[in-house]
Amino acid sequence: MRQGRLDKEQERCARAGLEASLAAGSALLQKRESALDAAVRAIEAVGGRAAAVACDLADRAGIPDALARAIACFGPPDILLNAAGINPRAPVESVTPDAWDRTLEINLSVPFFLAQRLAPAMCERGYGRVVHIGADSVRNGLPDHAVYNAAKGGVHGLTTGLAREFARSGVTVNTVAPCAVNSEQLAALVRDKPELAQRFLGVIPMGRAAELDEVTSMVLYMASRDASFVTGQVISVNGGSAML
Repeated sequence: MRQGRLDKEQERCARAGLEASLAAGSALLQKRESALDAAVRAIEAVGGRAAAVACDLADRAGIPDALARAIACFGPPDILLNAAGINPRAPVESVTPDAWDRTLEINLSVPFFLAQRLAPAMCERGYGRVVHIGADSVRNGLPDHAVYNAAKGGVHGLTTGLAREFARSGVTVNTVAPCAVNSEQLAALVRDKPELAQRFLGVIPMGRAAELDEVTSMVLYMASRDASFVTGQVISVNGGSAML
């Protein structure tokens, strides 16, 4: 996405792309390839152009090629949205070393290495937006979230570090930290573990999960030119589950 304020048609495309991309990022693992295709269709349906580039983010060796393929389609990006994430949701005593390593790799290492590769070119052009998806649970704690919160808490810290480093380059770095979001993953949890799901939802004063478009609206703002003086922030979209 190139810099500048969006007209209404561009905003429709951007919103469709964000909602579809966030939905793809939260889709159940076995459905993610079809979710990527759905994201492309959603953008094209409102007049935008899109391409899906599949990549196993746990394999760092494949990331440069995936970035090169994406850049070949549309040129160097002005916006990086780090939305991929996994949550093993397990009590501390049952977390395996592999689960720990993979969670930190996908949730924390990947955002760093993507920013490391893409942000310098943004700095050279004098404009860029890096937006991470964090987690409100870092602030209030949730059952079975120790590993996830460790990784997402690292993302929150990464946000301030990158923001400070790029502050005079025209590149902003922020995190949008949602609470539970109405998604396929949440629906599966409500179906399979209703008591645990209620513990997650019960801490939200508004009494419900966030809708995807409520998260998208904040991401869209953080990725826009209008947010030019906002950097290094972790903004919660949480129905009041953590305040101040």
